[in-house]
Amino acid sequence: MTTKKKGKNRLLILLGPTAVGKTELSLEYARRYDSPIISCDSRQLYREMRIGTAVPSEEQLAAARHYFIRDHSIFDHYTAGKYELEALALLEKLFTEGHETLVMAGGSGFYIDAVCQGLDDFPEADQELRAELTRRLEEEGVESLRLQLKSLDPESYESIDLANGQRVVRALEVCLMTGRPFSSFKTSPKKERPFEIEKIGFTRPRDVLYRRIDQRVLQMVDEGLMEEVRSLLPYKDEVALRTVGYQELFPVLEGEYPLERGIELVQRNTRHYAKRQLSWFGRDASIRWITL
Repeated sequence: MTTKKKGKNRLLILLGPTAVGKTELSLEYARRYDSPIISCDSRQLYREMRIGTAVPSEEQLAAARHYFIRDHSIFDHYTAGKYELEALALLEKLFTEGHETLVMAGGSGFYIDAVCQGLDDFPEADQELRAELTRRLEEEGVESLRLQLKSLDPESYESIDLANGQRVVRALEVCLMTGRPFSSFKTSPKKERPFEIEKIGFTRPRDVLYRRIDQRVLQMVDEGLMEEVRSLLPYKDEVALRTVGYQELFPVLEGEYPLERGIELVQRNTRHYAKRQLSWFGRDASIRWITL
């Protein structure tokens, strides 16, 4: 049972790796505190990506009011910086309406950090985005990346060594990830929040979690994942679609390898993603862990 200080609003964050069971657990906590559920999942934001992101079912969505579920498009340039602003505005509104405890649930550690302390420290690398920028560096040369950086962050463009391709990649990566100039992270003070924050992390034995992941991927395929992927094939280079569950299956449709291999890759890469999530959360000593 969780407790809060009398008279102070609280944000209760339920987190953990993919497929651990956060959706059902968040419904239990939402009922307990008469709260809506504020999603902090960076992929369930997109309305075009339903099956491959394990969006809650229609029944689950009807059981509690949900926010940040399928309310943006893959064609929107959405960032953790935008999420920070929108989530904080929503929290203020809901607390003003009389909620004392609000339930947030998801597994996107960078989004959780944005809400809890802001994006004041240089963020850790987004490996998928970095790989894409590194590919561009190799294929296009540093000049196109420099020009993009100049448009997003003129101060960094003037101050960093533009001949150093990796420096340019890092600065541009932060700009694209956060929606803020790379240079702004050098001056921002740490942000304080006008509410208590409590984090509960859910985990399972590793073999159990991996079996759940493998089974859920098979269930997604049964529910029509390939049809969803087919509908998104023309847009496969959109940033939102450079993610597990989609990038492995576009080549299936293009004849590079069979469906069975695509499914194996989704399962493997989702297990790797869960491991990265646990590593990210492992650095946060404030999380109270519960093994399911």
